[in-house]
Amino acid sequence: MYGTNPVSSANPATADDPEVLDVRNLTLKFGGLTALDDVSFQIHKGEILGLIGPNGAGKTTCFNAITGVYRPTSGDIVFEGESVVGLKKHKVTQKGIARTFQNIRLFPAMTALENVLVGTDAQHKTGILSALFRLPRHRHEEERGHRRAMELLRFMGIAGKADELASNLSYGDQRRLEIARAMATEPKLICLDEPAAGFNPAEKVQLMELIRKVRDQGYTVLLIEHDMKLVMGVTDRIVVLEFGRKIAEGRPDEIRDNPAVIAAYLGVDEEDAS
Repeated sequence: MYGTNPVSSANPATADDPEVLDVRNLTLKFGGLTALDDVSFQIHKGEILGLIGPNGAGKTTCFNAITGVYRPTSGDIVFEGESVVGLKKHKVTQKGIARTFQNIRLFPAMTALENVLVGTDAQHKTGILSALFRLPRHRHEEERGHRRAMELLRFMGIAGKADELASNLSYGDQRRLEIARAMATEPKLICLDEPAAGFNPAEKVQLMELIRKVRDQGYTVLLIEHDMKLVMGVTDRIVVLEFGRKIAEGRPDEIRDNPAVIAAYLGVDEEDAS
């Protein structure tokens, strides 16, 4: 159904690697609408997991539950052995889960560097009084955050634009900046919500390389994406949702030829897709 590209990784994840995230029987209802229905899957350390499905399948809703935007109706979300259900969004971030958004959410009137510095603040330990009186520990955190922010801008290839307003960056650079800000929170799991939206084919190839580089830096990645060529080319495993239910899970080559997945995307009966 879809073409595949070889996936190269310095540390490819395997089923023997420890679980970073365990989504257990996740159900989320809005009034009479069931957005997620008994969804379960795991993400292993060092893995790039794709979460795909037709429009309205529940992908972003699942992201929002994982990152603390929504509280599940039932089920559990276990991150590194601890449930994160009920935690505020900033607490989920401090635990080590970061995300980007389908619609870019940068601070347009702040520079690229300042946007990344916002991310570094998530792990600061000093309080208001320490910041107010510029105590040594606070100054140390600020200096360390600045160094880390510049490292991330260099990693993304946009260090030369550190002092430019985010609103003045190209669309592609704004996407890279948002990923840099997410990485600045020192996460163990990065959730990317349709990072290729609005990209041309050449930019999508660059994005695939960037996602692999992010993983090879030691991060685990959860990816929502509509571009099937990108998903098939960069992920280790894929989970497929349809109408809020998980209909398939497996390696890209397994998902590519799965009749249920073909039926979901093409709108035909599963028997006709086999």
